Amino acid sequence: MEIHEALQWTDELIFAKTGKHLDSLQRAILEGVWEHKGYQDIAEEYHCSNDHVRKSASELWKLLSELLGEDVKKKNLRSLVENLIFSYYNDGVQIGNQINFCSDLYNKSKRKKNRSPSTPKNQSEPRHDLSQAPENLRFYDRTNELATLKQWILTEQSRIVTLTGLSGIGKTALARQLVEEIKDNFDRILWRSHRKFPTLNALQSHIIEFIAPTSPIQNQSFINYLNSRNSFLDHLRTHRCLIILDDFQDTLTPGELVGNYGPGYQNYGLFLEEIGRFSHQSCLLLLSWEQPLEIATLEAEDCSCKSLQLAGLGKSASQLLTARKLQDQPQWSRLIELYNGNPLWLNIIATAILELFDGSVEKFLSYPLLYLGNIEPLLKQHYQRLSESEQVLIRWLANQEQPVEISQNPPEFLSNSDFFKAIQSLKKRNLLHKCSTLTLDTVMQHYVRNLSL
Repeated sequence: MEIHEALQWTDELIFAKTGKHLDSLQRAILEGVWEHKGYQDIAEEYHCSNDHVRKSASELWKLLSELLGEDVKKKNLRSLVENLIFSYYNDGVQIGNQINFCSDLYNKSKRKKNRSPSTPKNQSEPRHDLSQAPENLRFYDRTNELATLKQWILTEQSRIVTLTGLSGIGKTALARQLVEEIKDNFDRILWRSHRKFPTLNALQSHIIEFIAPTSPIQNQSFINYLNSRNSFLDHLRTHRCLIILDDFQDTLTPGELVGNYGPGYQNYGLFLEEIGRFSHQSCLLLLSWEQPLEIATLEAEDCSCKSLQLAGLGKSASQLLTARKLQDQPQWSRLIELYNGNPLWLNIIATAILELFDGSVEKFLSYPLLYLGNIEPLLKQHYQRLSESEQVLIRWLANQEQPVEISQNPPEFLSNSDFFKAIQSLKKRNLLHKCSTLTLDTVMQHYVRNLSL
């Protein structure tokens, strides 16, 4: 018998008598005991103390003993539950002297028994919803990035993967291709944008309704259940889910350093920490202009969380310029470098080159000033999200003729602490590159310089 069947049976048994579902620790205890793990191993996996697990287990065994009329202990749990569930495949059974359940309560168990031979017993019917995933996106060569993401999600089973980069860099196209190549490994796939949901509770409820639309809980109790973080994790344990959440930056407050959540999303940091720290079999894929602070912390702690900062296309951007039928191919590498290999930026500039220079890249590059054209509204969106200290720093950097050492604190900053915070926040926004020195992309540098003219 599979553990998910035993969990479902036990959960429904307890709910029918008490009106309460198994909490996440109770589920972790049942899963651990089912797999013959000790309390210490369960405690380490759940990130709590051994005493806490033992106390919760003792309370759970007492409750089950009362419900089943049997002396339930750690050593006999599995055999006892398996025997009782087997009995439920008949018309009905009386458990001890306590409860008599008719077979109607366990119709789902009977349906499992009568499944078509073509459906594996331990696999639910796949449900994939990509209706909100953009289509017809041009996918350029991202072989290395695809391989990295597959390694993290399929092999290392990372619980959270964050894909960051400036608007137009190709995050959505990469994620769309990734889903197409790994979708057979998941029985639940959902793609949604944060822009569709005003609060975290609304988002969680929507996801849970998609994962398990036939919950036995009704009315107000169902709403409370959907809003329970533990219930959300339980669903991620029960089903192998891939949840893609786009436009993550919309949960963050503009005008402040990265990491401050807006109204309705104040608990998002805790939500991410729980998904990253606690055991489950699913993956949350975040697409964002900016990296959440919690993700950086979870990565540092090696909590099954990974981040990939998406760079420009590099030489493969030539495919784009070929498709746009631009001239002067020897000049293309220079054009790609100037616009950071950003597919959207290059498409916008390609249109301008076709309209103003009959497709001649050489003529376009002969002008001394970098032309931004319709890229400016996109850059404005990023700039307006910056805090005051970030704007001060980025304006100062934009007017430096040479790369700046991190030891060079601009006079506008009163303390090194504020200076370092601004640097870290700009890096999380993918606006600042730091190796041994601090540098801005040519496009962003030109945009910021134009602001002061």
